[in-house]
Amino acid sequence: MAGTLKVAPGAFKAYDIRGRVPEELNEELAYRVGRAFVEMLSAKKVVVGHDIRLSSESLSAAVIRGITEAGCDVIDIGLCGTEQVYFTTFHLKTDGGVMVTASHNPREYNGMKLVREGGRPISSDTGLKVIEEKVFTGSFEPAPSTGTVIQFNSMPDYVQHLLTYREKEVTKPLKIVADAGNGCAGPVLEALAPHLPFELIKLNFKPDGTFPNGVPNPMLPENREATARVVREAGADLGIAWDGDFDRCFLFDEQGEFVEGYYLVGFLAQAFLRRYPGAKIVHDPRLIWNTIEMTRQAGGIPVQSKGGHAFMKETMRRMDAVYGGEMSAHHFFKEFSYCDSGMIPWLLIVDILCREGKTLSAALRERQGCFPVSGEINSTVQDPQQVIEKIEQRYLTSQALIDRTDGLGIEYADWRFNVRMSNTEPVLRLNVETRCDERLLREKTAELLRVIRGE
Repeated sequence: MAGTLKVAPGAFKAYDIRGRVPEELNEELAYRVGRAFVEMLSAKKVVVGHDIRLSSESLSAAVIRGITEAGCDVIDIGLCGTEQVYFTTFHLKTDGGVMVTASHNPREYNGMKLVREGGRPISSDTGLKVIEEKVFTGSFEPAPSTGTVIQFNSMPDYVQHLLTYREKEVTKPLKIVADAGNGCAGPVLEALAPHLPFELIKLNFKPDGTFPNGVPNPMLPENREATARVVREAGADLGIAWDGDFDRCFLFDEQGEFVEGYYLVGFLAQAFLRRYPGAKIVHDPRLIWNTIEMTRQAGGIPVQSKGGHAFMKETMRRMDAVYGGEMSAHHFFKEFSYCDSGMIPWLLIVDILCREGKTLSAALRERQGCFPVSGEINSTVQDPQQVIEKIEQRYLTSQALIDRTDGLGIEYADWRFNVRMSNTEPVLRLNVETRCDERLLREKTAELLRVIRGE
């Protein structure tokens, strides 16, 4: 099937495929991805699933056609979240998996996330560029036969796996607001609910690709109030909201306040260290002090990794870590084949609240007081690299420690910061933290922003 592919370039990113439909991503491109995916892996059997977007079914059908015409069998799990493709891939020991999703992108977008055996990610460094080249040349090897397609319901096995993370003796009748955002989380929560001793107040559970309440992306502050309001009105113990393919979950305390993902990493680290004393915990380099302290307090070993799911997973495998967490609400689990999940974190956090008998705000308050943070602040600049060099010249003194794991990190005795460039736009991302000093946090954050923005 050689020939020109009539799409604008740009859908192939560092970690996945994502673009506007049909300008950058259409059924022909999806078909070719299926062909190229099989050829690159020499795959015999792969898993395919898709999210709720209106274009997802047709794109999934095109990927499946490409896979089968390359001579590979398909296990089609239908509508699902990204982690269900990961799970089914490692659970059934297939050669790989394809998830058709654009996660939290605007509704006119769609995309694909690709994994090989064991749920290992395929990025631009590990095969995505090879697939891209094959897709745009359109030159494929003839297959000796056509693969078959079977529909498979992975939900029962997946739910049973999720329940293994709970401590069954830990129960308390919590009231939880669960906002599925009309994405893919609703069916999973319905399947989980009968096994949980909690009252779930259900919001936007029905999957709906028109996104009647907006594209689910709780990272955007303007998207949080709907969940927060119901938490307050219902007198709930906490709230949880998911993005479209639910690979991330976001928590709200009993007062409806949004919880910074950074603080959850330490709690999740301690949850795993209860089960695996002395284990390694992987964290990203943007904000680190709270995670390091909580990990060491629980007898664990903190390990720093460059941010991004491919780097985090690679570091976890290399170090045999039991858990890895990023402040961006991506959480990775050895028992989940080192893949990220948006369902496992909240189950663990709820168990912690039940066991300790604390509210979420009380559990967080101590940690927030010990290590206040700025939150990630983005600034558009003309020359990001030049600004980073300027910051280094100003702040790298004999009293400071420097870290180049991901961007520029500079640490003093009582405060530190990380500044790094966006991969896709002329933006610098700043994170600042201090030791128990809100005033110093405000002062240094404002000072750094003046340097970054040339004020």
